[in-house]
Amino acid sequence: MIPFNKPPYTGNEEKYVLEAMRSSHIAGDGMFALKCQEWFEKRLMCHNALFITSCTHALEMAAMLIDIGPGDEVIMPSFTFVSTANAFVVRGARIVFVDIHPDTMNIDETLIEAAITERTKAIVPVHYAGVGCEMDAITEIAERYGLFVIEDAAQGMTSTYKGKILGTIGHMGTYSFHETKNYTSGGEGGLLIINDERFAERADIIREKGTNRMQFFRGQVDKYSWVDLGSSYLPSELQAAYLWGQLENVDKIRQARLKNWHYYYEMLADLESKGFLERPQLRDDAEHNAHMFYIKIKDLKERTALLSFLKENGVLAVFHYVPLHDSPAGKKFSYFHGKDNFTSSQSDRLIRLPMYYGLTQNEQGKVVEAISRYFMQ
Repeated sequence: MIPFNKPPYTGNEEKYVLEAMRSSHIAGDGMFALKCQEWFEKRLMCHNALFITSCTHALEMAAMLIDIGPGDEVIMPSFTFVSTANAFVVRGARIVFVDIHPDTMNIDETLIEAAITERTKAIVPVHYAGVGCEMDAITEIAERYGLFVIEDAAQGMTSTYKGKILGTIGHMGTYSFHETKNYTSGGEGGLLIINDERFAERADIIREKGTNRMQFFRGQVDKYSWVDLGSSYLPSELQAAYLWGQLENVDKIRQARLKNWHYYYEMLADLESKGFLERPQLRDDAEHNAHMFYIKIKDLKERTALLSFLKENGVLAVFHYVPLHDSPAGKKFSYFHGKDNFTSSQSDRLIRLPMYYGLTQNEQGKVVEAISRYFMQ
């Protein structure tokens, strides 16, 4: 069976994890964690980059930092992972979903303004498949209405929009280092990117369980105490050590994935020309990171049949998000503004093909061959 995903491993992760295990510190913010954070701050050129236990927690921290509370509304796409919405719902907010662009599966920025009310506090664009949303339009709307922009760039590390790195454009951004992402910190992990210095000091406090412990370590206070809301958002040093092994090979991993992505793109062109499927659409202003390769077929019935056929032929492909507005909790905590022209229908058509660091061309050839046999049978 060709798996859908394998966590990336480049070789030095084991050495660094053992080094961390044998050190005198395996809790958060050890040597490897600080190296990772310094790497991100230099690479992203952001005000602050905080290594977090997960992208979910990074989003929760962002919600705390902008003081989301009961009665607030947050605009986002329904085609996203549950954490995007949950992070704001747990603070009491109501989620307002708007439709997506069928070509990118990203939020349709032209529908955002009509969904804004006096209760709207933030816009959360989700950069699906590492392809940037129309951030110029989104930030312009946010500035006019005095709203915060929190980028869910869980899938977008190393991707850019008009030359700007995803996650560094809004007030804050988030990355995921889950095992399904391009880079992992040993299964789970995330990053909170602070682009507005107003949030930097409080972000340290929230991350440190609501204490001013970091200020104490920097000699800014003579003792530390509980000063704000917070929780335990520090990953262990073992996770940081694993991630450091990945960061040393960021470009190597990226180039290998891009090679795989373009192989699929080229080899499936004929099936697209015959009308059997659609490939992802490329954009000149948004450089992606080959986080995933998906195809779209006719409808839900055909998707189910194709997924079953692929599995029977040794290929594990998967569908992706079930739109949140159609879920039990979505109906309770959110509403869909306007018409669902594309969110549900496009979701029903989408299949993600195997994509991971180390995927061989021989394996990809078997995937393409199986898809071709299904349509040609």
